[in-house]
Amino acid sequence: MRATLLLNPRSGTLLGEPGLAEALPEALRRAGFDLTVIAPDAAPDLPGRIALALETAPEALIIGGGDGTIRSAAAALRGTGVALGVLPLGTMNLLARDLGLPMPPLEAAAALGGAHVAPIDLAEVNGEIFLCQSVIGLPNRIGQHRERSRGDGRLASRWRVVVGAARAFWRHPPLRLGLRLGTPGQPPEAAPVLRVWTRALSVVNNAYGEAPGALFHRPRLDGGILTLHVARGFGLWWVVRLLLAMAAGRWRRQSGLLSRQATAIVLHARKRHLWVMNDGEAALLETPCTTASTPGR
Repeated sequence: MRATLLLNPRSGTLLGEPGLAEALPEALRRAGFDLTVIAPDAAPDLPGRIALALETAPEALIIGGGDGTIRSAAAALRGTGVALGVLPLGTMNLLARDLGLPMPPLEAAAALGGAHVAPIDLAEVNGEIFLCQSVIGLPNRIGQHRERSRGDGRLASRWRVVVGAARAFWRHPPLRLGLRLGTPGQPPEAAPVLRVWTRALSVVNNAYGEAPGALFHRPRLDGGILTLHVARGFGLWWVVRLLLAMAAGRWRRQSGLLSRQATAIVLHARKRHLWVMNDGEAALLETPCTTASTPGR
């Protein structure tokens, strides 16, 4: 297959292992790809490098980075017919895990050589796509603190992230939201309003599984549904119990967690704008926020 490789030089794994920048292209060529590589300085930003990659007319664009980098590439590839290959070089690598890729980057490169092309769903909120999840509230604020220190390995920088996250945890005010959930045969505009008071809300593209050890894992990526999770209780002990319940495969029984499935979700808030984190990338969006799922192609 004719492929073009683009690595995000700011991804956490490359910052810690710079030698991968040379090793990964060789691993992909050994896996059978006719490979073109886009240099990190070929354009001043990621969208510019993605545009250059598409000018090479590849059958597949292979992206090395975290979920946010992959999201940006997926938005550019939408409707082009170019396949998207993933090399897990980020922190969470949620999509790569859901796809069943090995987490060591060189092993993932070898696995791509035997992979097949398959469609997955895209979701979007107010036109901004996401492949994994869209988050509003406290996790968003904590993620912004982490993003400010990306690439800075100094102890002082890490300490600022911890302090900022702790302050956000204790000080972030809850949000009063109104939700309309669309279902097959009923658009969200015709649905009754579900009123919630929460510090954290997540919309997942498809649904998380419930099995021991399956934290944030989606067994299916083409189900055409959205899953809403609203934290009605959100203290430190509640978070710890939720993570333990997820590890044990019993998290849906957790008290204080509201979960619903929908085909579309409209979120109303008193604020005119809300910070929304799509696959780790924060954006300030105007309310109401409308989230919908598009079947993969």
